[in-house]
Amino acid sequence: MKKSSGGAAEKKRVRRSSAPDLTSDAPPRKQAAKKDVFQVFAEKVRDHKDLVSRWAVLQETRVEYFRGRDFASFLKNHPEVKDILESDRNLETEDIANILLAKNLLVRCDRVVKTVRPGKKKLSTWPAHLEIFPEQIFSENDAFFAWTFAKRHPLWQTLPSFFWPVLTLAICLFPVYPHRCKLLILYSCAGILFLILSLLLIRGAIFGALYIFLGKRVWFFPNILAEEATLGELFRFWPKKDEEERPKWTTRIFYAVVAVLFILLLRHHAPDEAARARYQKRVSNIIDDVLEWSPSLALSGMMDKQQNVSNATGSSDAASQASQTGPEDAAPADGSETFTEQYDTEEVMDNIEDAGEEDKQHHD
Repeated sequence: MKKSSGGAAEKKRVRRSSAPDLTSDAPPRKQAAKKDVFQVFAEKVRDHKDLVSRWAVLQETRVEYFRGRDFASFLKNHPEVKDILESDRNLETEDIANILLAKNLLVRCDRVVKTVRPGKKKLSTWPAHLEIFPEQIFSENDAFFAWTFAKRHPLWQTLPSFFWPVLTLAICLFPVYPHRCKLLILYSCAGILFLILSLLLIRGAIFGALYIFLGKRVWFFPNILAEEATLGELFRFWPKKDEEERPKWTTRIFYAVVAVLFILLLRHHAPDEAARARYQKRVSNIIDDVLEWSPSLALSGMMDKQQNVSNATGSSDAASQASQTGPEDAAPADGSETFTEQYDTEEVMDNIEDAGEEDKQHHD
């Protein structure tokens, strides 16, 4: 009994000694698992607006990438960003980039098209298609680096994603909106569409005129249809400097002839006034039908249709019953009644004549 009690006390003593000391300065395991400083550094650099970056396609995946020289100039102009690295803040730019590559936070890429296209002096500054470079080391000379981790979006950018189903439902319920709401939505959408088409038309007309007459490639408005266009680029009016080679005069004359032929073709096939009036009336009728539709009118129309169907069904049943009735059950017509009365009168006259002949024979 003493041995057993002594063994139990020894086990309790071992358990107490193996328990963590809460008064010690050693952090627990959860606190020891700190987030990688290079991960935090990469997220900070990616979210910084001064690092110039673009979007491209890498192995059928859209990625955000930057140039090596832009990364070096960014760290040179913003040395305070290195403070996130704590003990590694004094590392060189090349060493920091190589550590990011080793941790798979970055991947070095190369342009897919490595030859200069006809009519251009040099390769594209920001290629749209990339491929993985064999040597994963940092370089500033025509080197591109793509982020491999998902970018964290702030809360104000995440919340709109939950409103997309609500917007879809609202679009589906457009026919049941009040008439004023329909008019507001219709004219707003038509105005936005007209603005976009007008900008594209003016943009193309200015580019074509300056290209043909001056040989300059000038886009006064950014490409609204481009996926990689940022919000700042969409509101940029003045164009960037044209760095491409000036086109030949033969090319400009060719495009001028094509433009003239296209305008003449459109003018030749343009609808006349009567056709335009018909198209306008047809479109106006379609719009009026959409705007004037309401659930009450639709339900009343369905009820009227059901009543018409029931009336038509009743008349068809009566006609079928009349067709199934035989000639014996039918009422005699006026002609048949006249024929019967005439037959009875003739029969009475014949009987009177027979009776008169019998009387003569009896007297004889």
